Amino acid sequence: MNKIHIGRVEIGENTPLTLIGGPCAIESKEHSLEMCDKIKEITDKLKIQYIFKSCFNKDCRSSIKSFHGIGMEAGLNILNEVKKTYDVPVTTDVSNVAWMKDAAEVADMIQIPAYLSRQTHLLVAAGETGKAVNIKKGQFLSPEQMLNAAMKVKSTGNENILLTDRGTFFGYNNLVNDMRCFHIMKQSGYPTCYDATHSIQLPASLVTHSGGKRQYIPPLSRAAISAGANSIFMEIHDKPNMALCDSKSQLNIKYLEELLIQIKAVYDLVQKMDEIKYEQ
Repeated sequence: MNKIHIGRVEIGENTPLTLIGGPCAIESKEHSLEMCDKIKEITDKLKIQYIFKSCFNKDCRSSIKSFHGIGMEAGLNILNEVKKTYDVPVTTDVSNVAWMKDAAEVADMIQIPAYLSRQTHLLVAAGETGKAVNIKKGQFLSPEQMLNAAMKVKSTGNENILLTDRGTFFGYNNLVNDMRCFHIMKQSGYPTCYDATHSIQLPASLVTHSGGKRQYIPPLSRAAISAGANSIFMEIHDKPNMALCDSKSQLNIKYLEELLIQIKAVYDLVQKMDEIKYEQ
């Protein structure tokens, strides 16, 4: 399996656990800096690699009245300040080819939203930046189909690719996780990630916005890491019920340290195990 590099962070087999996390959307400079400071203090304490994530534009909101972000220029300036202040890699969603060049000047990893994981022009543009590319698995795709998405990025000569599961549609307004997907997606040769907070969403279940069941974040996170995910993704907020987006699914930061202790214990145990090879 390839190991990918995002700044000083390395993700793959036999590498330390990595957390990709932060508020769903950039709400203000002060909030972003405060959240990065608190999360990094925890990850440093636990010796977990950390990438700060927050978005300047949330293009997939349920309603036109929803908060869609503070805009690219302001958002990238804030991400750049977070990056320089705390010396951490940063990542953000990019849902428009026209934003790719500017985003790549700041972001260490380009994140492709799940609902755009088949968009060839977007994937190729991300690959052409030379930055690491995190492709979220579309809720409508099988894990086997993620190889096609990875190959679109690879066609540019960029193999710094991470494949992330964020749940699969199970009827209307509900998601489930197929824990086989981490093993299957790894067959592409690229490391994998589990998106713990989007996976417990109830998409558009409240008509104008999404619901969520946060109580399932801990057990699903432990399960995904035990199933072979190489990293963990979480949207994290100090006051999730007041968050400007994904208020029903972001993790309250007061639970983060305890949860990461559990996840890291599972991760470190799995790293010591030899994979059992089954004959077909």
